Amino acid sequence: MAEAQRQKTVVVGAGPVGSLAALYAAQRGHEVEVYELRNDLRDPSTTPLNFTKSINLALSTRGITALQNSGNDTLLDHVFDATIPMRGRMIHGRRPSGELYETAQDYDAHGRTIYAIDRAGLNGRLLDILEQLPNVTLFFNYKMTGADFRRRKAWFEVQDGPKDKKASDAPRERLPEIEIDFDFMIGADGAHSPVRHHLMKYVMMDYQQHYIDTLWCEFQIKAQTPEDVPGDDKDAAFRAKFAISPNHLHIWPGKDFMFIAIPSDDGSFTCTLFMPAAEFAHLEATQDDGVTLPAFFDCHFPGVTQLISPADLIASFRRNPHLPLISVNCKPYHFQASAVIVGDAAHAMVPFYGQGMNAGLEDVRVLFELLDKHATVESNSPAGEEDAASTNAANRALALAEYSALRVPDAYAINDLALHNYTEMRASVLSPTYRLRKFLEEQLSVHVPWLGWATKYSRVSFGNERYSEVVRKSEFQGRVLLGGLVGTVGVPVLSGLVFLLMHRRKVTGFLGSVARHAKYIAVWAANGFKR
Repeated sequence: MAEAQRQKTVVVGAGPVGSLAALYAAQRGHEVEVYELRNDLRDPSTTPLNFTKSINLALSTRGITALQNSGNDTLLDHVFDATIPMRGRMIHGRRPSGELYETAQDYDAHGRTIYAIDRAGLNGRLLDILEQLPNVTLFFNYKMTGADFRRRKAWFEVQDGPKDKKASDAPRERLPEIEIDFDFMIGADGAHSPVRHHLMKYVMMDYQQHYIDTLWCEFQIKAQTPEDVPGDDKDAAFRAKFAISPNHLHIWPGKDFMFIAIPSDDGSFTCTLFMPAAEFAHLEATQDDGVTLPAFFDCHFPGVTQLISPADLIASFRRNPHLPLISVNCKPYHFQASAVIVGDAAHAMVPFYGQGMNAGLEDVRVLFELLDKHATVESNSPAGEEDAASTNAANRALALAEYSALRVPDAYAINDLALHNYTEMRASVLSPTYRLRKFLEEQLSVHVPWLGWATKYSRVSFGNERYSEVVRKSEFQGRVLLGGLVGTVGVPVLSGLVFLLMHRRKVTGFLGSVARHAKYIAVWAANGFKR
């Protein structure tokens, strides 16, 4: 009997999530084709979609677990070689006396860390691995223009247009287009996903996108030049490259905006200013004076101008775009057995929980676990190739339906958490109430571990619980803590108030009696004490 034809899986998008999806499919023996709109992402000259580097990535347990399960033994070790552990936040500010301060807030009472990672490095490693696999083909500069998910066909425009500016200004001729067939398509093509756009024509998809009133702009704290470090002390030499602690996410919080800095392994920090659009517009209108922007930073982000020169601040503000932040929710994520969307294509989120990439990588792990669960293995099946393909498609349809049902509530949950965490990062980190709850939850986690208590952040970043379950448990813990505080503080206070009220009644009665008797005595005295 002829060998069964391998399943053809097409992945649209060669970012970290799409590349990992291609690796998972390739490890299962699929014939994999990856189509990417941009040039080879390993080429330093490739312009990212946002025309800037990106908000630095934080790799946490969910992403690590997905990489571990990829089937490639060297991937995780290579990734960790270029990461920096971050054990918590470092909050920067100025005291009323004018003195600068920084206060560390650990992420986890058990000492666990998240990892700062360079997106390009992770992406490059994944693409290197894919390129070496015989059943994977990479296509760069291919723009998806159409898809028929019933017939399992797609069309891509080959972006091989002119490179020089003069030629690009000329009227563009229609670019060549190719048609491809596939058994299964995975859309990992970002927040403005063409795969999702075409999927909407085949399913009744609920879709919502929301831009928050915040723009972001990128800056950089440059690496230091180490001096007077012993040649054999590699750790000291490494740390000497950093102007501030390399093991923290640095935050300059403000009421309506914030500035953050995330370390890179070359000693620099990628920094991001998050601020309402109106504030950006004001600074854009006044930036030519060369004074307003540094003064703004000195006022709201004390100490930054000692780390980034005023000239560099102004240059970055002028050169780097001021970009919006989008949040996307939709459902379902699939159509029959033909197509599914993952990562930002399914649930783009604001970056304030550091879970965008981690959630996307987790999507891939969960998706393929479900595909494996529903797959039918028939080593001695008498069925023909056509029957086997039909069975595989039916099983894949069941897996995709379960994937949508499972991941949609989790995506909605982490999207909401990411939005709420913006308030926490720019304001709540300074709140005594926030710090008290964090302290109580951490103490319960450390000293009464059998209760299973944990902070919401640790559940999100250091575990693989479903996001929706994390929210449910966190809300339960909040109610218990509130009830405990009411019981611990409120009951004694309430008892005291009851006692005072009762005592007041007695005192009031006694004083009233005295007043009445005093009046009687006064009248009696006026009558010469005669009855």
